[in-house]
Amino acid sequence: MNKHKTESPGDKISQSVDRQAQRKLKARRDKRHSVWFGLGMFGLIGWAIAIPTLAGIALGLWIDRQWPSQVSWTLTLLFVGVVLGCMNAWRWIGKERDHD
Repeated sequence: MNKHKTESPGDKISQSVDRQAQRKLKARRDKRHSVWFGLGMFGLIGWAIAIPTLAGIALGLWIDRQWPSQVSWTLTLLFVGVVLGCMNAWRWIGKERDHD
């Protein structure tokens, strides 16, 4: 007779639901995630996107003024800044999600 019990799909689902319920109960007890925390996180994510975007625009304007060409470095680096900012914001959100 096998001493190790194999889990059925129903057991795995039950454990997953239990973990989610425990997280929700913990979140209700934990006052750290208040409205102010949400607003702060919103601001952090906004700045995480805005700073690389503005830096890309500034660098692009400087390059366009120094070395005029057919390529708009302002638009190119604006796009690069937005992409980098979004990746940065995604990292912040992931860190916060993993922290909980």
